[in-house]
Amino acid sequence: MNDMNTNPPEMLGNLTGTPGLIKDTSTAEFSNDVIAASQEVPIIVDFWAESCGPCKQLGPILEKVVQEKAGSVKLVKLDIEQHPEIPQQLQVQSIPAVFAFVKGRPVDGFVGAQPESQIRSFIERVIKTAGGTLEPSPLDAALDQAAALLEGGDSENAAGIYAQILQQQPDNIAATAGMAKCLIAAGQPDAAQNLLDEVPADKQSQPEITAVRAALELANDAKEAVGQSSELEAAVSANPKDHQARFDLSIAQFAQGHNEDAVEHLLTIVRSNPKWNEEAARKQLIKIFEALGSEDPVTIDGRQSLSTILFS
Repeated sequence: MNDMNTNPPEMLGNLTGTPGLIKDTSTAEFSNDVIAASQEVPIIVDFWAESCGPCKQLGPILEKVVQEKAGSVKLVKLDIEQHPEIPQQLQVQSIPAVFAFVKGRPVDGFVGAQPESQIRSFIERVIKTAGGTLEPSPLDAALDQAAALLEGGDSENAAGIYAQILQQQPDNIAATAGMAKCLIAAGQPDAAQNLLDEVPADKQSQPEITAVRAALELANDAKEAVGQSSELEAAVSANPKDHQARFDLSIAQFAQGHNEDAVEHLLTIVRSNPKWNEEAARKQLIKIFEALGSEDPVTIDGRQSLSTILFS
């Protein structure tokens, strides 16, 4: 994948979940596996069938999220073709159908395949309904630890954590994006590009991936500009209307972590001449906002300023 030293400070252990959280049930076992068991912990019931294509898409996502919750919720799967009595009693009309049981009663549910984000929200809602707390899962804790290390400049140890996550969950988008950021920080843009290119086509539009792609493009643009920072600052001071020098200075400043200064230089260009170089300053701002993420304060303030300039 890369040639970084990917040994974290300590091993993270198994991040894929706790044994015994997922089981198949039958008509005879349903009462014990669901009604009785839900007195102690919320039970998610997945009504599915071997012949159901959407069921095969939904099932692995349900299993993944339930495992990540490390015992706060359990999953029981019932094949309705093999065991039709219970779904008939619950008036299940189509599958996949998912019911949540708490204290022996169904409290929530949905029908049809859902994206992972919606499934996460559903399961977290069920846990809250049952009076549980949403403690960070081992996976979430590992991702948070890696992100903190990367933000603090320790890309080597952050990469080690991301590598362990990817060994257990090769399709984890957050870990893939994090590893790509580590490679960029380590001066390995080609390795980062190769890693991003391996992401499946249906995941390429995920915000984490588009953000890293934007960061990679900015890093590539900055190679020459960073070494000319002093000259560019002098050029802008001598001629504030030198938009090219100001644009290049913005690129260099962003690469050096001076995000606010980089954005302000681009906003200055847009204020002076929004159409300059085929709106290059506005396009570069959008790229920076994507790289920083929508919740970054620089993005929030920068978007507001840009909107004010363009629509005032």
